[in-house]
Parts: sequence; C-alpha cells; structure tokens
Amino acid sequence: MSNATRHTKLTPATLALLMLPPLFWAGNAVVGRALVGQVAPLALSFWRWAVAFLMILPFTAHGIYAARAVILEKWRDLLLLGVAGIGVYNSFQYLALQTSPALNVTLIASSGPVFTLITGALFFHTPVSRQQACGAVLSILGVLCVVAHGSVEQLLSLRLTAGDGYILFAVAVWSIYTWLLRTRRPNIPAAPFLAVQIGIGAIAILPFYVAESILTDTTMTLNAPVIAALAFISLFPSLVAYFCWDRAVARTGAALPPYFVNLTPVFAALMAVVFLGEHIAVFHLIGALLIFAGIMIANWPTGRTS
Repeated sequence: MSNATRHTKLTPATLALLMLPPLFWAGNAVVGRALVGQVAPLALSFWRWAVAFLMILPFTAHGIYAARAVILEKWRDLLLLGVAGIGVYNSFQYLALQTSPALNVTLIASSGPVFTLITGALFFHTPVSRQQACGAVLSILGVLCVVAHGSVEQLLSLRLTAGDGYILFAVAVWSIYTWLLRTRRPNIPAAPFLAVQIGIGAIAILPFYVAESILTDTTMTLNAPVIAALAFISLFPSLVAYFCWDRAVARTGAALPPYFVNLTPVFAALMAVVFLGEHIAVFHLIGALLIFAGIMIANWPTGRTS
C-alpha cells in the first residue's frame, strides 16, 4: 500500500491533535457570537490577530529574519495569502456572526472543501470527476437547506440573511486562499510563514477597523469577560489549533485531517446550545447530513492499491 493511502494508527495523542483544532475553531465561532454588541466585528478581527502576532513573534523573529530574502522576493504572494486567509476570511466570519447563529456559520463554513473543488475547476484548470461533482451538488444542497431554514418558499425567494451571505463569501475567499497556498506558497518554514501571514492580515484589517470605529461610533468595552475572550481566540483558535493541525498532518498525512474539520459544527452546536441558548432545528440536521455526505463522496477513494 502506498504512503498516501496507508492506514495510520490513531493513538490518543494523534486523536487529540486531530480533534483540538475543530474544537477551538468551534469555540471561536461561539465566542464571536457571544461578543456581538460588545465588540464590533472588525475590531474583534483586528485585535485577535494583532495579539496573536505579538504572541508568536518572539518565537519566530529569528526564522523571519533568516527567510528575509525569500520574503522580499515573494512579497506579492505573501500579501495575497495574508490578506485572503487572515484578513478577509476571518473578518467576514465575524461579520457573519452579527446576524447568523454560530451553528449556521460553522455549517456553511464546513462546505469549504467542496467550494475548493469548484474553485480549482473554474480557475486552476483542475478537472472534476463525476463522483466529485455529485459530492459537490449534495454539499451545495446542504448549504441551501441551512441558509433557507429548510423552507422551499424562502429558497425560491432568495431571502438570505446578511450573515449567511458574508460567510458564503468568506468560504469562497478561503477556497481561493487554499489554492494559492497549494500553488504559490513561498519556501518558508511553517512557523515564520504563519507569523508573516498573521502580521500582513492584521495590517490589512487595520484601516477597515479604524473606519468601522469612526463610521459606526462603536467602542470596545474592555471588561474581564471581553479580555478573556480576546485572549482565548488569539491563542487557541489562532495559534494552538494551527500548531496541532500541522503536527496532525505530519503524523497522518493530508487525507485524514480534513474529515475531522467536519466536527467543527458538531462542537459549535453543543457549545451554542449550552452557552448561547441556540436551538438545533431539523433543517440543521438535514443540511449537515447533506454537506458531510457530499464531502465524503467527493473525497472517497476510487482506486485500489496493492
């Protein structure tokens, strides 16, 4: 059996590495939803990544300096990656949470692999098999079920909430980021590469955060719960989750970890029910089933290995 398809023994440590990222990313959505009305979305996005950058910089400054020649040579690619993957995606996720429940946002975001498949076919000349197309259709039907709240009438009249539109745009941008990461990633070690992206993303968000502060006359209340929430999302979903993800891929290969990302809306649903008082409806369950089934079908191996 080839290395790409080998069966990896899932030890408790490996399972923890696979399960912690979706747990923390679900926590990010729930915290973002809980802070609605206390911290404006672009303020939350900026301070999340500014604090994360200050946390990671002492450990990566030497690596960034060592890679300075590559950084200067590939600054355009790094700019695209930082703006798309850090700046745009996360900012629009927090904008989505202003009007959409955390469960809706994480369910729609979980369709990212299928959006990536479609983006590859449209813009990166990657063929799509019949099996992948069927999986994509199922997942898109799941997304439509969630955004339409299971109502055919609402679907036909296309009454999307602003939050649903924001997270759909964010997922589309994330799919472009994923392809840029595959095709235009500079040869920089993982930790300095992440730090540079975070720094670029925070700088990209800054003018929009300032504009938000001026135009909406919003202030950020720095009480103990808000400070604790900022510390959590800056450390765990931003840094610890990425570290665990990197280690999990190193242990298991690239094929297995994406399936664990589908746990994000499951964790988010449990947290949202407990902490936010949100309710799980039948359309959530149907939408989740269609999204996950589509991803499984699109990624199901078709060949045999000896």
